[in-house]
Amino acid sequence: MLSNRSLLILTTAMAPALWGTTYLTTTTLLPEGRPLLAATLRALPAGLLLLAVCRQLPRGAWWWKSWVLGVLNIGAFFALLFIAAYRLPGGVAAIVGGIQPLVVALLASRLLRERLTARVLVAGVTGVFGVALITLQAQARLDAVGILAALGGTLSMATGIVLSKKWGQPAAPLTTTAWQLVTGGLTLLVLMLAFEGLPSKALTPSNLGGYAYLSMVGTAFAYVIWFRGISRLPASTTAFLGLLSPVVAILLGSAIAGETFTPFQILGIFLVLGSVTAAIIAKSAKPPAEYEVSAERRS
Repeated sequence: MLSNRSLLILTTAMAPALWGTTYLTTTTLLPEGRPLLAATLRALPAGLLLLAVCRQLPRGAWWWKSWVLGVLNIGAFFALLFIAAYRLPGGVAAIVGGIQPLVVALLASRLLRERLTARVLVAGVTGVFGVALITLQAQARLDAVGILAALGGTLSMATGIVLSKKWGQPAAPLTTTAWQLVTGGLTLLVLMLAFEGLPSKALTPSNLGGYAYLSMVGTAFAYVIWFRGISRLPASTTAFLGLLSPVVAILLGSAIAGETFTPFQILGIFLVLGSVTAAIIAKSAKPPAEYEVSAERRS
């Protein structure tokens, strides 16, 4: 029988697993050349739906905290992620994103007093190497703007993870997720109107189905369980679970698109899984008492 912690880890891992379906959904169902539209329709409808369910608005300092977290975890992250995806091969973007657990571990050691152990550092480097083996292609090219966007997105979400842990949650995960998706989605809406404008062609049923899946399943559901995991697990543990996303993406490519694995990709999958496992079993210092304050006291 699974322990409560193991069940929590498995539940949280569902979020990056669902994010691993994003590439296949985007390439098969969504219109080309509209990254900010995709980001906006992924975040804002999900946030509005969750807000309609919870019917609770932020109070006090949580108005600006929700906006900061919404920009870091959703608005800036989604925008920079799509810029990187359009300007870099997927492998290069994934490798840059793979350094996120190391960044989170470093920030958490400074801001949350989580132990930065040799095991975590080795697991982080191994995870980046595993992602490289899974995704990097020989013909990969580098683009300065794309690299900066990928780094910016990685730093944005890493900071958002640590601040989410540091500030705690003044309400249920569904409620705080709604606040972040709405604020992040509104930020993306402004960016979309400024740089892309409204769609010139009507969306097809397959387009609408793709957006609905990404918004309701890949965002609303996935981010609720993700932020729930952040509130209850060490920040670095949660970040390492994010490495499962490229593993799921390549497994889906094999199962649905008939893609075959190379020996290096198989090795990369095992390295990533080993990295995540090592990070999970690594001992972390107990979170400071202020992070264990009940939701009632935080609000």
